[in-house]
This record gives sequence, structure tokens and C-alpha cells, in this order.
Amino acid sequence: MNVCSKKGLVERFDGSIGAGSVVMPFGGTYQLSPVQTMIAKLPVLKGDTDTITMMSYGYDPYLTSWSPYHGAIYAVIHSVAKIVASGGDYKKIRFTFQEYFKRLGTDKYRWGEPFTALLGAFDAQLGFGLPSIGGKDSMSGTFNDIDVPPTLVSFAVDVAHEKDVVTPDLKVDGNKLILFSVPRDEYELLDYDALMAMYDKVNAIIKTGKVGASYAIGFGGIIEAVSKMAFGNKKGVKVEDDLTIDELTAKNYGAILLSVRPEILDQFDGYKLVGTVDDSAVINYKDMALPIDEAIASWTGKLEKVYPTRSEVDESEVREDLYDAKDIYINKHKVAVPKVFIPVFPGTNCEYDTAKAFSLAGAEPVVKVFKNLSAEGIRDSVDTFVKCINDAQMIMFPGGFSAGDEPEGSAKFFATAFRNAKIKESVMQLLNERDGLMLGICNGFQALIKLGLVPYGEIKTQSDDSPTLTYNSIGRHQSKMIYNKVVSNKSPWLRLATLGGTYTIPASHGEGRFVASKEWIDKLYANGQVATVYATPDGHPTMDEDYNINGSYGAIEGILSPDGRVLGKMAHVERIGRSVAVNVVGEQDMKIFESGVSYFK
Repeated sequence: MNVCSKKGLVERFDGSIGAGSVVMPFGGTYQLSPVQTMIAKLPVLKGDTDTITMMSYGYDPYLTSWSPYHGAIYAVIHSVAKIVASGGDYKKIRFTFQEYFKRLGTDKYRWGEPFTALLGAFDAQLGFGLPSIGGKDSMSGTFNDIDVPPTLVSFAVDVAHEKDVVTPDLKVDGNKLILFSVPRDEYELLDYDALMAMYDKVNAIIKTGKVGASYAIGFGGIIEAVSKMAFGNKKGVKVEDDLTIDELTAKNYGAILLSVRPEILDQFDGYKLVGTVDDSAVINYKDMALPIDEAIASWTGKLEKVYPTRSEVDESEVREDLYDAKDIYINKHKVAVPKVFIPVFPGTNCEYDTAKAFSLAGAEPVVKVFKNLSAEGIRDSVDTFVKCINDAQMIMFPGGFSAGDEPEGSAKFFATAFRNAKIKESVMQLLNERDGLMLGICNGFQALIKLGLVPYGEIKTQSDDSPTLTYNSIGRHQSKMIYNKVVSNKSPWLRLATLGGTYTIPASHGEGRFVASKEWIDKLYANGQVATVYATPDGHPTMDEDYNINGSYGAIEGILSPDGRVLGKMAHVERIGRSVAVNVVGEQDMKIFESGVSYFK
């Protein structure tokens, strides 16, 4: 339970918002290697940055129950080890502690638990020479005769450079797995000077650029580390026969496992050889041969009933059509710097990412918030929106959770506002008379569907058989990278994308399942209106929920208006950038925004 997959829980939370997630929660082609450290670029509204922040944690409830003093020390050490394994410099770390203990009352032994835990944390801070800058404590963890275990969680925060980041997923065949550790003394404690010297050595090895992956040994020992490192790309590992079961399962907190090129081994000493990476997709140890897929099934199956990752979607084959348009709509109204109007409603959260993406592509974004607190505010907003649409060449509906994504209500606020007679007239004039473009992503795609702009190309009421978007088949929010295949080049938005190309794009939604009748799907394909589909890493459209995360019919991820000038899609093409999602393979840039801007040149 303590080392099994929590994927079904983790993916309920948005891991890509802000276009600054250097690592996604799970890495590798198959997104199965969990990261140990949150790593994100500093958020900047303009420009770019290569400065990143790291945050990790450490805590073992069993160890802390045995000795709050030892538990706190190793909580601090484990949080530091994760930062070092991720490429950070431990000397820059600052801590914050979360404490939670049973109600103290007048029992001196109860008072002793938080006191000894704090002594342990203080000892570790003195040992590393690093301060704690904050914390939170609670001494009320008792209900009747039930007590929480003694709890001191150490959070380590660091500042680093994006080029130094190392992730846990094994990538390079032939690499050697080497373990760096420090022996414990007779009191089960580590020598801090020796530990810091070891971390300096690991940091120096990482800076050679020859480290392919790394992992801070934790609760499950080397077995946990090797397995989770191998899962992401389904690599094989030949584990050294001379390792004992005790060595493989030891909670060797503070130790770090590196995957390195063989040619640098003679440059360093003090390590233990653990194994060799290969492409067999099998973990071999002595006479045991464990197929990776079997290990993954065991690892993911433990909590599948509690936090499911799959539902009962029909996984029948889907069509592999490509639509190669002979004629693509040509703009007759050229503009040097096109303006894009980005309306913002309560709950929208992707306007900053979207505006930045358009700015980098050469457009001038205009962002306006719809004021809905009073009748006067609504009237003013309508007039403002009309003016902005009349001045713009493009309209972009950004993602988020407009109106709180109430049940059956995603994008309802968008659709209601844009059905206003004045706004509707301006939108249709933009499309019909000024050769304008419209784009909607995620919540914005839902708005385009509700308005009828896709697939009809005009604002109209949906009929009973109209294509729609509904709840993900699994019944919850999903956040992960998806493989997005371009299957039509009919749209100006796709003019710089590769027809048949597969791109790795962040997705984050709870109501993104595309549903349509077979007649509609056939019609959309025949007219080149299916823009993009959910695919496997090698580019095959699929109903497999590992890749078609919401169970969309026909694996359809994005659709077009009949002339291709309106595009709606679920995946967040605005949430990409340099050093973003580095632990998931694939080309991220579909050049949607550059395509839209070039249409007006």
C-alpha cells in the first residue's frame, strides 16, 4: 500500500496549469514513473525564465511511531535526498514542517512525542546547516480512543536551474545503476558530514550531464526505486546477483540511485553497482525474470477499485483516416499584427497562458473580463466585448471552469453571453465578412460546441442529435499528457502542423468526452472537420483509456467548422514551452498560435 500507484488520485489534480510544470507527476512514454519532487518554472507574465523551484517531502509513519526523534531526522534527510536526486543543490534548501500529534492533555509521555520530534528535526537542521522558515502544528489528532501516529513531515524547498533537472524514468539502454549511501551508526543515525560529502559528489556527477535518471531511496528500498524508474518507458533491468534481499528492501533513507553512462564510472568511487538498464522490458534478478507489464499490473491494481484509472469504455478499433485538403480558406484581409480577443468569465484560468502564447506567436492579445455582479456591469461588458470583437481578427475562448463548471453547465456562461444579439452579430460579422478566426480550448471548446460554432460554423441552437461534450467516461477530472494526432489540414489553425503528426499535449478536464452519432462522425470525417484525435505514442488513434483519457467517440479530440476557420479542441496547446513536461517524450508544439497569426500575413 505504501509503494503502490496513486495515479488515479494524482490525476484528479491539474498538473499543467500555468505552462510552467517542468516535470509532470508521471514520466516516461507511458507516464508511469512517478516523480519525487515538484519542479516548476517561476511564473512570469512577460518574458521567460530558466529559474525553477523544487519542493519535496519526507515522512515515514512507521519509523516515527517507533521513534519520533529518528522519524523527524529521516523526514528531513529524505526530503533533502529527493531534491539532490532531482538535480538541486542541498545548500540552498529551506524547510517547512507540518506537525500533527495526538491530543496532549496532561500526560507527560504524550508531551514527549512532539518534543522529541522537534529535537530530531532541529538536530537535522544543525547537521545540514539549513534553516526552517515556517511550519504548522496541530496537537488535536485524537478522536475517542483513536490517535494519529506521531507526524512530522519535512518539506524541502529549493531554487535551481532548469538545465540541472534529472527525472526518475530510465531512458538509456546500457546505463549502469549505482547506489550512493552512508552507513548508519550504532544508534541508527547518519553522519551529516559524510552525507553532505556524498550529496556533493552526486551533484557533481549530475552536472556532467551523463546521468539519465535518479531516485532517492525510500520506503520500498531498491526494489521500489528500480521498479518505478523502469515503469515509465518499460525498460528492463538486470539486477546484480550479489545484492541480498535485505539490501534490496532496506529503507535506506538518504541514499540515491543513479543511472549513469558506463564510461564515467571510473571517475567516481564510493558507490555500489545495483544493475544494468536494457530494452528487455523484464526485471531480472538471479533466477527470477519479472516482465514489466506484470509488475505494472500488480503496482497499479492495488488501489484501482478506490481510485480507478479505467472504466468500461468499448475499446474497439477506430478509423485512421487523414484528410488532405486540396483547398484551404485563404484570408483576404491581411494584417501585420493581428489582434486576438480573449474573453474571461468567472472561473476562467487559462487566459494568461493563452495571451502569452499569442504574444510569442506575433499577435496582440486583448483580455477583457465579463463583469456579472450587476446589471450595469453586464451591459458595460456587452458593449466592451462588441468593441473588442470589432477591433480583432481572432477570438479565443480560453480554458478553465467558467461558472464553476456546475453539473451539465460547463461553458454555459460563455454561451449565454455570446448569444446576446449585439455580441452574436459582431461574431458572425467577424467570420462572414472579415475572414476572422476563432479558437476554443477545453472549456472554450465546450463553449464553441454549445454555441454551434463547431461543427456548424454559426451561432445556432443545438439539435437533439448535435455532437456534444459530456463527462469523462471515468467520471472524474483527468490531468495528464495526451498524444494528439493531426488528421486534417483543412484549417488555417493547422497550416504549420504536420498532417499525420503526433504531438504530446497537456490535457486537464472533467467534461471532455466527445459524443456524436455514427452518422455525424462519418460526416465530420468526410468533410475534413475532424481536426485531431487521441492516439497511442506511435500515432494510432485509440479508445484505450491510457491515451483516450475521456472515452471520446471515434477518439475525436478536436473538430472544425465546415470551412476550418473555427477550431475547438480539448488539449491545452497553450501550456507548453521550453523545459516544460521534460519527463514525457514527444514534440509538444503543434504551432496552433503561429498558424493563426500567419493566416493574416
